[in-house]
Amino acid sequence: MITLKIHSRLFVNNFTTFLIICVFTLTGCLSRPALNKQTFAFCAPMISATNTVFGGRVLGIRKLQIAAPFDSRSFVYRTGEFSYVRDPYAEFLDPPAEELTSPVRGWLRDSGNFSIVADAGSALKPDTLVEISISQLFGDFRQTKHPAAILTIRFVFYDAPGGIPGKEIFQQEYSRNIPLSAPTAAALMDGWEQALSEILAQVSSDFRYLETRAPTDADK
Repeated sequence: MITLKIHSRLFVNNFTTFLIICVFTLTGCLSRPALNKQTFAFCAPMISATNTVFGGRVLGIRKLQIAAPFDSRSFVYRTGEFSYVRDPYAEFLDPPAEELTSPVRGWLRDSGNFSIVADAGSALKPDTLVEISISQLFGDFRQTKHPAAILTIRFVFYDAPGGIPGKEIFQQEYSRNIPLSAPTAAALMDGWEQALSEILAQVSSDFRYLETRAPTDADK
């Protein structure tokens, strides 16, 4: 009987201690300040102003699409070889395809490769169309000491007499892996901005080279 009473008391005391710990743990969690959601937007990449137009083409962006699972507003982080997570506290102001269309259009307009880049719904008929596909848009956080911004874009340009896509004239995929200063959403956005600037500069340079070489090749 004495042994049973001692065991009962120990059980009650241990159980009471467990309940107190649980209450303090839950109270601590509930009393923590809520995390603030961060919202980001792509800015127009810087480009050296030029009054020189190297081509007389009128360009239209036929479509800009982003592959799943990177097409949502939430930032996506790669955490393992086959694992990704969405950040519920960091997101784009608008869907990323909409976010990217404006800066890409602005860059192509200011690059000097085209006389005009027609806005969506414009009455002006383009004679060249581009399709833009983004297959990777995420933060690589597999190694927290070496985080990186990943961006991969494919550009396909078509001759488009009367605004109807015809012969493909240029296609190329560009990818950038930009090291980040820290594994944070703000640093990731800066990395994506840098990656986008580098890719747009490269595609503009490649398209210009193609256009300047085309007459020479045709004369051969």
